[in-house]
This record gives sequence, structure tokens and C-alpha cells, in this order.
Amino acid sequence: MKVPYSWLRELTDVSAPAADVAATMSVRGFAVEGIDLQPDGDAVLDFEVTANRPDCMSVRGLAREVATAFGLPLREVPSLAELRDGPTPAVSIDIERPDLCPRYVGALATVAVGSSPDWLQTRLRACGVRPINNVVDVTNYVLLELGQPMHAFDLTRLSGPAIRVRTARPGETLRTLDGQERKLAPDMLVIADAEGATAVAGVMGGADSEVGPSTTRILLESAYFNPLSVRRTSKALGLKTEASMRFERGADPALPARAMARACAILREIGAGSADGTILDCHPAPPSARRLRLRRARLAGLLGVAVPDDDVARILDALGFALTPTADGWDVDVPTARVDVAREVDVIEEVARHHGFDKIPSTFPALTVPPPPSDPRVAQARHLRDLLTGAGFFEAVTFGFIGQQAAQPFGASDDLVALANPLSETFAVLRPSLLPGLLDGIGHNRRREQADVRLFEIGARFGKAAGERRALAFAWTGAADPPHWSAAPSPVTFFDAKAVVERVALALTVPVVVEPHEADYLVKGQSAAVVCGGQRLGMVGRVAPAVAEHHGIPREDVVFVAEIDLDAAVAHTRAATRVDPLPRFPSVSRDIALLVDDTLPAATLRHTIRIAAPPTLVQVREFDRYQGKGIPEGKLSLAVRLTFRSVERTLTDAEVQTAVDAVLGAVRTQHGAVQR
Repeated sequence: MKVPYSWLRELTDVSAPAADVAATMSVRGFAVEGIDLQPDGDAVLDFEVTANRPDCMSVRGLAREVATAFGLPLREVPSLAELRDGPTPAVSIDIERPDLCPRYVGALATVAVGSSPDWLQTRLRACGVRPINNVVDVTNYVLLELGQPMHAFDLTRLSGPAIRVRTARPGETLRTLDGQERKLAPDMLVIADAEGATAVAGVMGGADSEVGPSTTRILLESAYFNPLSVRRTSKALGLKTEASMRFERGADPALPARAMARACAILREIGAGSADGTILDCHPAPPSARRLRLRRARLAGLLGVAVPDDDVARILDALGFALTPTADGWDVDVPTARVDVAREVDVIEEVARHHGFDKIPSTFPALTVPPPPSDPRVAQARHLRDLLTGAGFFEAVTFGFIGQQAAQPFGASDDLVALANPLSETFAVLRPSLLPGLLDGIGHNRRREQADVRLFEIGARFGKAAGERRALAFAWTGAADPPHWSAAPSPVTFFDAKAVVERVALALTVPVVVEPHEADYLVKGQSAAVVCGGQRLGMVGRVAPAVAEHHGIPREDVVFVAEIDLDAAVAHTRAATRVDPLPRFPSVSRDIALLVDDTLPAATLRHTIRIAAPPTLVQVREFDRYQGKGIPEGKLSLAVRLTFRSVERTLTDAEVQTAVDAVLGAVRTQHGAVQR
């Protein structure tokens, strides 16, 4: 918001140098991006106004802050009394949607269109507004001074003396002031005459009723429009204007009548015209006053310092708040312009800003209740991060929004959560998996000549059925080991990725097994489901080349990924870790070679062996796998080492052999395995 310093001086009588004003406002929440010196010697301060302060998107709003900061009075705009007398204008106003337009003020004026005086044009240019003609310039001047958007219609170009505030009809169009023919949606609020729309409410007027050199009578509009309606309309039309920026943030519903008085006064002052009679103020549902309680103890407790009552009253009164003393503080009536003040803490912030943050001591507030226990998921995530970074992975943080096409391989189309108002097509849905973002990260690194990439992420994924779920995922491409002079690096394999999954499961104290699994985005035969207690917790496998290529990864690259549902894993976490003493008795090992189907998962075979063996079986480990000469087609030879141990005594050969015979019988019965 650019403001000429001379304008601030007119409203506040501030005498401090412009640089001092900028410094003072900066510590009160208004950063000054720069000060430009004009040819006439006036300085223009460029204030950065945050979105929550629409009341300061005007010279008067900023002047109120300056006046409060420097302890100066704020001058008022001309009163409305001069427009209350006179005949009622021969025009009617009908508000069909009071929920979208709670207030509409109109006035007729006879004008002589021409150029604005130099002082008016100079101020508009200093604020970055191009002068057009004296009528339009007056509406822009009021917009800058008070923050109230206004519009002027050429009365003779309207179809009859009736204004209707309604939503657009199906298929209705309007050529706006920028010359574009715009198709209006039925939920868009418009200002219409008897024949059709003449303006998009709160956004831009229509070209057919534009004020021009031949205009002699105008209808001035000053209204309050629903912020949400203006925001939706502005976005749908792709049309951002000075008016829409103010309305969509929340204008002052009490301001339209005062702005109308100011505009008519300036028209008369510059000799551009005068109002015809009184004004029409349609206000079907005036808003009720907002009253908040400000407690003295709460103010001191939150700021850590007691602010004198006189200072509280001085600050809030200067900012436009009305105070009524109570036993424990004040009842505070919030001005209608302050849409950002809704709670007691908001009023306390106003006191703190102008009392001075430098006067607030750096002390810790007193704890009235013990702090809540930390969410166990925080410690869990920290532990997993330490684990994966120790394994050579780098943590990635990717977007929670992804494109529809990127999401489809990783979730059912009817389960995707679409955004009602996406920023763009690439952010159309909530991610059903963490993997699309990680694959984008792999592609980003591969395009920058990084061959070995390991990324992981802990975050949320979304689905209509399951809702929001926490998950851990990783993606790995390139070498399995760091390069070393002693041997060439080996490429990452399924078993490397599976080992990381098993290490994560161990850290979560969740006993898991892997089972055959297929998914469209994974290579068949190189993927597996991670299962615990019959419930699938996740998956691990190689990404299909077509999917990898879609994320910018060369088709020939081998990329392994895994994803674990952390919320589901919590239900299977072991309550306590069991620690066994070191064994006192020796173990006995037996090696057996089994001829089995090459499609039999090793985990299934291990499960069968453990069920058939007695409790003295402490370890099952595969140590050799052979296919080739002497082995029938579709079969393979798998060598397994069985380790037995008792905690009570040394086992005999007969006991071990009995256990081995039971194992051989079970694998022969259930899997058709033959001992070689």
C-alpha cells in the first residue's frame, strides 16, 4: 500500500521525518518496503499490509496506526448530514441476496466529466493509480483514502431507474471494463438493471454503463459484499482488482454511507458535480455489535508485564475500540472495520503492539498445569529417522498435493481425495502414497547426474476410506554399497530393500513376514507384501519402468521402494522387549538340502519348519540356493541350516534327529519338498 507522506500528515498532523515514521510502524507490524521521493519533494511510503488487516489497506487505516503510535489525534472525514436532506432519488434498489450483499448505498449526481485537478491526479499517481476522468478518479481517491471500493454507472446507459443485486442467470455474460466478454456462473453476484448484468459485484463494472465524456448523470454505488462470494468470483473469472482485494479480505460494513458522503463532497469541491437529493441506504440486516471481555489479569499474564490502565484505555480508544470499565478489566466494543479481532487475545495483541514489545520482559510464563506428555509418535519418528539416516538414506519432504495422473497408479480412482479448489492441475488431489513424491525426488537427482540415490519420508497419506494415515516410505536406486577400491559396487537388489524393511520392523518391535504381492506400479515377481498377524502393513518391490519414466527416471534404472503404514504397525507393537540370558549350553546344527518349487517363498518354508520343530529350534537360515544341472525344470535346491539349543541341558543326537525328521515330514506333506 503506497501512501504519500503529505496525505498522512493531513490526517494526523505527524511531524516526524518519513524515515522515523517507517521505523516506528515497522515495530508495530507494518513493514515499510521503501520510501520513494517524488519530484515535488513529497515522500511515498510503501507499506506491506498483511492479509489479516484489510482495515489498513487505506490511507485512513494506516493514519490511525500512525496517530496511535505518535499520540496524535485522527481527523474525521466530512459528515453525512449534507446528503440527508433533499428529495428521494428516482431510482429503486432491490437486494435479492442479502446474504451476499448485506448493504447497498446509492446516490444520483449530476456531473460534468473532465480532467481531475492536478493535486488529485498527483496523489493517484503516487499511489500507483492511473487518472482517467474526474468522476472515476474520485471513486479511486475514496478507495485509497477510506478503503471502500466504489463504482459509478452512467445513468442514461442503464435500462431504467432500477438496480437489482442478484446472482447471475444461467448463460449470462458481461463485457467488463477491461474489454473482455466474461461468462458468469449462477453463483456469482452481479449488479443488474432491467435487462441484464451491468457489473460483477465487488470485482469490476461493465463496459456498457461506463462513465465517459458525454456522461451527465451518474449513479454512485458504495456497498458491502460477502468476502467469500467475492473471493470465489474473482478466482473463477481470473480477475483480481483493487476492489476485489479489499472485499475478499473483509471490508467495513459501516463504511459505505461515509464513503458516499466523502465522494459527493469531493465531486462538489473539484467542481465535477453535485448529488441530487438524499441517498438510498439499503441495509436489510445490520450486523450486531461485537463485544469482548478484556481481563486485566489475563493481559498481564499473557504479556508478562502489567500495562497501566490509562495506557490500555489510551491505546484501544485511539485504535477505535470503545471501552467500558468492569471490576476485573473492560468490556471492549470492536469496531466493524477490525475483522481480525475476534477473541480476547486479539485485543491483548493490539495493546502489546502499541505499548511496545521492547517493554515486555523476556521471562517464561508461569506454568499453571503440567505439560502434557509427548506424543509417542514423535519419538517413534525420531528413532526411524536416526535409523534410516544411519543406513545412508536422506530425508525428503514432499508435497501433500499431487496431480491426478501421478496419483492413479498408487490408489484406486474412487478412493482419491480431490481438492475442491486446487492451486493447479499438479496439486489436484491429496497423495494416496508417499511414493510419488519420492520418485519425483529420485528423478530430480538423476537429472543432476546423481547415480546413487536413497531417499525416505515420514508423513501423511490420504484416502476416502481410510482417511489420513501416517506412513514411512523410501526409494533406492543405484549401488547397494558405497564405492571402494577393493571391489566394484553391486547394484541394489530386492533383498537389500527387504533388509531395510525388516530393520524398520525390528525398530518398531513388529514381527513381520513377506508374502507374494502384485501392484500395477511394481514389477511382477519382484515385489512382496509386508504382513503382521494376517494384516498387510505395507509393501516392498521394484518400480515398474513405465511408472519410473513418468517421474523423470531413465527407463533402464532399477528403483526399489517400500512403504509401511505406521498407524497400522502400532497395533502390532510388542509391549515390552524380552531379554534372554546368554546360553549356558552348546547348540547343535543340522544342514538339510531340499528340492522345492522355485515359486515357493522362503518365508513360507521357514514358517512351516518353525511350526513343525520343537521349541529347541532357535534359528532357521538359508545358506545356499541352486538351480541348474541336475535340478528339474521349475525346481530349485535350497540348503537350510537348523540350529537347536536347550536352556536346561545339552541336547542328544537322538533328540535333534527326531526334530529334523519332524521338519522333513512337514515340508514334504505341505510343500512336496524332497530331501537331496
